[in-house]
Amino acid sequence: MSYVSSTISRVLDQINRSYFLPAIQRPYVWQPDQIIALFDSLLKGYPISSFLFWEIRPERRADWEIYKFVDNFRQGSTHNELAEPDGRDVMLVLDGQQRLTSLFIGLRGTYAVRARYARRNNPDAWSRQRLYIDLLKDPAVEEEEIDGEDLGVTYGLRFFEQDPINDAAHHWMKVGRILDCTSDDAFDHLREAIVDTLPDTTTRAQQRIAERTLDRLYRTVWKDGVIAYYTEKDQSYDRVLDIFIRANDGGTKLSKSDLLLSMITAQWEGVSARQEIYAFVDHLNDGLTARNRLDKDFVMKSCLVLCDLDPRYKIGNFTNANLERIEANWRAIKASLEATLRLVNRFGIDAETLTSLNALLPIAYYLHRIGGGSLDGSTPFEAANAKRIQRWLLGSLLNGVFGGSSDRTIGIARATLQTALETGRDFPERALVEVLVGRGRAAAFGEGNIEGVLGSSYGKRTCFLALSLLYDAHAWGAMPHHIDHIIPRSLADRRALAAQNIPAPEIDRILASVNRLGNLQLLLARENLEKSNMPFDRWLQTRDADFRSRHLIPNDPALWSVRALPEFVAAREELIRQRLRQIDVDPVGDTPQAQAATI
Repeated sequence: MSYVSSTISRVLDQINRSYFLPAIQRPYVWQPDQIIALFDSLLKGYPISSFLFWEIRPERRADWEIYKFVDNFRQGSTHNELAEPDGRDVMLVLDGQQRLTSLFIGLRGTYAVRARYARRNNPDAWSRQRLYIDLLKDPAVEEEEIDGEDLGVTYGLRFFEQDPINDAAHHWMKVGRILDCTSDDAFDHLREAIVDTLPDTTTRAQQRIAERTLDRLYRTVWKDGVIAYYTEKDQSYDRVLDIFIRANDGGTKLSKSDLLLSMITAQWEGVSARQEIYAFVDHLNDGLTARNRLDKDFVMKSCLVLCDLDPRYKIGNFTNANLERIEANWRAIKASLEATLRLVNRFGIDAETLTSLNALLPIAYYLHRIGGGSLDGSTPFEAANAKRIQRWLLGSLLNGVFGGSSDRTIGIARATLQTALETGRDFPERALVEVLVGRGRAAAFGEGNIEGVLGSSYGKRTCFLALSLLYDAHAWGAMPHHIDHIIPRSLADRRALAAQNIPAPEIDRILASVNRLGNLQLLLARENLEKSNMPFDRWLQTRDADFRSRHLIPNDPALWSVRALPEFVAAREELIRQRLRQIDVDPVGDTPQAQAATI
């Protein structure tokens, strides 16, 4: 392979003019400290590895979806803008996108970061920053470790929103100013201007550091051939895809969807697969009533499952024939996935509590086959099947049915659904439970897994899932609710308990009990605010007669105090065990299977 060298300035000048990105490239993901480390390596004269380009012939430009490099990057953003390459020479970057984008941002662009804990949709939360270099920083002097991590960066490189203030020890220059030095004379003028602005207190040694750093930056950008690249000219997509996979195998692993989207785009007509799927994922994550956390890989795998194709998520299953089948069903696939997310969000299950995306696939397949929307109506059919699905999903998530390698589990579940839907339209909860337990995947609750449910303490992702099993209501997502400590956590304070002369071992038992499932309940947000830190025995007097049975509260008033918290938790967890033993996977009486024994 013959490599060619070029300067940063020459390559930068071609970005978004001749150099673009193919659809198979994943989005830009580098952090500011990685950009700084890259520039530091270049200034030190370190190699930054080679690059791989693909030259597209003019007659093939329209065959591929082409994207621009991002220059004004927003942290957490995942999208590149489509390019219009008509009338241009096109070179696609197969290996080196992250490095080239970082050079582009550092020299010509900005990096917008969000203030910690601020909301993404708040414009004031974002700081649009540019890369600066401190010309008085001696690169021969090592910096102290930052946050326990030695990055090895010795040049004074930092991102700032505004021009930083100079002083006797620091003289900052925006790194991009070096691009104005289109000739040696222009660089000399810049160097003289910088030296003239140094304060009178600047020592001769500091001036030499500034001049050396400037000279090093100039040579790195304009003189040295630091960009070594190989150009692939073969127009075979299969060959280029294979080269791309191998070239990127040693770095951050690429999502299979990033490789597949370009294949789909080449097959689908009249639609940009990449933009279509990106937009759909964004809609599912941010456009519904609850926040979700799906990705492109899940959507692509869903296409295989819902189209009755081999569910294993591998490139070999996305043949031309299968891609045509997915394209023909794409509208229905989108409708089924959205209906699935709306349904489980109504259960109160969202980004924070959905512990397995694959557990959604049997639900999506069922809704896809019956074409029944998200079961949000009040007919007996919709209400009964929504409850069946909720119970089955909670059991699957809490018992880890789809953990590990779950392709076989998905295939078995789909086959079970296919068989059941040949003779009816109900969600086959019992059949799924029985076939999966026969494969060692228990989706119901028995003596072997009840204790695992009780281990879902406060703060765990499974906590809400476990608590929602205890209630007949299933529309938690439609009503604001809180996970409430029955005996208020504020009362279980070590200092307050010690002030009551409670022995230390007893205090330890109380503190160990406060966050257990037995001390937690689901309350409407309004009710929880009313309850606040009021002692439970007093607050209970304000509730209706059925409150205790609904929330499985032990009837002994002697247990309703903070001092009796360990005994309260033990008694309530026994009531929870009894409730879980009584859960019937198909208690609705409209099918013959509903008369089967409880699990």
